[in-house]
Amino acid sequence: MTPEDKARAFCERERAFRLGTLLTETSHPATRTLSQAAQEDVSAAIRMLQTVDRDLPPVLKATLQGGGYTKLVTALRRALRDGRRVFVTGCGATGRLAILLEACWRRAVAELSAEHPDAAAWSDTVTSVMAGGDFALIKSVEGFEDFPDFGRRQIAEGELAQDDVVIAVTEGGETSFVIGTAWEGVDRGAEVFFVYNNPTDLLREHVQRSREVIEDDRVTKIDLHTGPMAVAGSTRMQATTIELAVVGAAMEDALLGAADRDVPSADERVAAFNALLDVVEAPDAVTVMADLTRREAELYERGGRVLYFADTLLLDILTDTTERSPTFSLPAFRRRDDHVSARSWSFVKDPGRDTAAAWEAMLGRPIRGVDWDRDVYAAMGAPGDVVANPPALDAATIEKFPIGCEPEDQPSQLVVTLHSADDPEDFARPDAFCLRIGASRGTGALGGHIAVPAAASLAGPMRLGDHLAAKLALNTLSTATMAVMGRLAGNWMVHVRTSNKKLIDRGVRLLVDQTGMGYETACIELFRAMDHAERLPPDAERPSPVAWVIQQHGTANAAE
Repeated sequence: MTPEDKARAFCERERAFRLGTLLTETSHPATRTLSQAAQEDVSAAIRMLQTVDRDLPPVLKATLQGGGYTKLVTALRRALRDGRRVFVTGCGATGRLAILLEACWRRAVAELSAEHPDAAAWSDTVTSVMAGGDFALIKSVEGFEDFPDFGRRQIAEGELAQDDVVIAVTEGGETSFVIGTAWEGVDRGAEVFFVYNNPTDLLREHVQRSREVIEDDRVTKIDLHTGPMAVAGSTRMQATTIELAVVGAAMEDALLGAADRDVPSADERVAAFNALLDVVEAPDAVTVMADLTRREAELYERGGRVLYFADTLLLDILTDTTERSPTFSLPAFRRRDDHVSARSWSFVKDPGRDTAAAWEAMLGRPIRGVDWDRDVYAAMGAPGDVVANPPALDAATIEKFPIGCEPEDQPSQLVVTLHSADDPEDFARPDAFCLRIGASRGTGALGGHIAVPAAASLAGPMRLGDHLAAKLALNTLSTATMAVMGRLAGNWMVHVRTSNKKLIDRGVRLLVDQTGMGYETACIELFRAMDHAERLPPDAERPSPVAWVIQQHGTANAAE
């Protein structure tokens, strides 16, 4: 098929992926001038981004006091009591969230087992199911989210059983992979929770696959919608943050209750979240983030590279750096045996462990890959190119992505260390920009700290305060850096990589907004640009198809 044929087929056959009516896909009024602000005053741009995080506390309070949350905590406690398992499923940002929650759970259980004799048996209670497996931690797996049967198969391979618990988490409430895991849970007699970030009535009206789940009484719905994202469609930001706060709190409440420890009240958790926002919005914290934003942007403009060091928070920084790639069309991480693909702009290391040990320490378990052959993909109705060339997503392939202390394969001009109070004392590097989350040690010559006191974290065993602080800071940093570099237009992701059907629709809508084209015309131009990018040499940095079309045709305002 020609690019034009593919575009017309998309317009005719994929109307289920036209999602422009969803709040998560719309522009937030507080950040409409974000790209302009970033060019004039980085600190002002950071504060603009942070205003949207203030949309979250009211939703957090209502949810923690709601019946759905209470039912979720009860189900989790029952799973611990009866020896059942809990599956947290997601795709993209929510899949990485699921992996983070499993890792937090395992660390918390290890801490509690020192004083509670039954806790050691709870380590394997929680299992994350990420579209594409752990491979998607370091590189997005294109197309997985479009197929419910992929989700069904992945969770089934985890040996989901009757009376287990499934927490299906989707940013927009419409991700086919996640919906597939929910249906597999229903069919197997599990207790299923569907967690999402668009208004229930809006999803019911406009998205059939969402409506079918929402209207099924066997599924408990938890609606966390907070409104538009700080950057339109960037659900890795507020949507996933509120999901971390809510699902993480439910897991921690269940764990604390089972270990006979005090459980924070809803009011205490909301007060802690507000205190956490105060911490990351404080003038000193904004100054630290603005300084690092300028350093990174200037370095990338010169073709330089950044190395991030982390220990306890390695998964947090790995998630953020990975998510920058599709959001802003940056080169993804590459394997140690790949000497052809474009080098990534940044990379991540555990300074105290080799790669094999770093992966296991970060996850709290062995690597969990996906190893499907052609017959499996064909049976699930996968596209022909996937059936012909199944992606290598197995554990051995994942371990080829170096995140350990081995010598660097590319020079780095800036080193950033992400500290936690739980990190070893000798973690600091004198030549690094030190970003401290929850740590109170000195700042050194470069960098500063974002101290997270106990009042903002509740000092719970899952360390939710530290992980939320890291997420808030890193999301803001990476988004502001790209805004400074001109990779946003207002608060729209014009450099997004169109790697699945939802993102293709988003790209078409961006072109309609920016160029004034009609939907079908914009779709044709987008598919032509995607074809152009695919034909570039393997070592070339592939431009965003959306940005390429805008560059070729100009904006509607420019035409006027």
